[in-house]
Amino acid sequence: MAPNARPALFLDRDGVLNQEVNYLHDPRDLVMIEGVGTIIADLNRLGIPVVVVTNQAGIGRGYYDVAAYESVNRAVAERLARDGAVVDAWYFCPHKPDADCACRKPRPGLLERAVADLGLDAERSVLVGDKISDLEAAAAVHVRSILVRTGYGREDEQRLIAGGRAGLCSSAHDSLAHAHAALLALFGFVPPAESAR
Repeated sequence: MAPNARPALFLDRDGVLNQEVNYLHDPRDLVMIEGVGTIIADLNRLGIPVVVVTNQAGIGRGYYDVAAYESVNRAVAERLARDGAVVDAWYFCPHKPDADCACRKPRPGLLERAVADLGLDAERSVLVGDKISDLEAAAAVHVRSILVRTGYGREDEQRLIAGGRAGLCSSAHDSLAHAHAALLALFGFVPPAESAR
């Protein structure tokens, strides 16, 4: 770990920042989830780097290209900027699920690369995702995690509970906005409060 390494907020993109759209690649189809900009702006002010880590299998499948993916990122960034919010870095896996790559979540390659590139403290960081694969990637590098019920989160929460794996994440919330207090507690900015699961 780099000296003076900072913790980061890792975010999945689709289903966490914006509504889930199958293979989103056109900014005209982008619908942001309410409240995400306010939360990110708050973490920006507290000096927490915000890093997006996202699987983009549509690139590997040939449904769209990297330029289309980046056009959506720019649109997301523009929407966030309206709330004074900034994403510090974007990492993506372009591979199909059967490509056996190291970067596709639930494998931890994207997180490992971000930690190395940005000099981050993984164990003090937090990932927010809407899929079990997000939580598993976080666990592989000792990053704490929160599940949100937007995107695929509601269904994956039930899968976790049914499988006796609810402890894979610190807590579950209806959206990133609803996870605000839990995030602040995990980063040590407010006393931990009992969070509803």
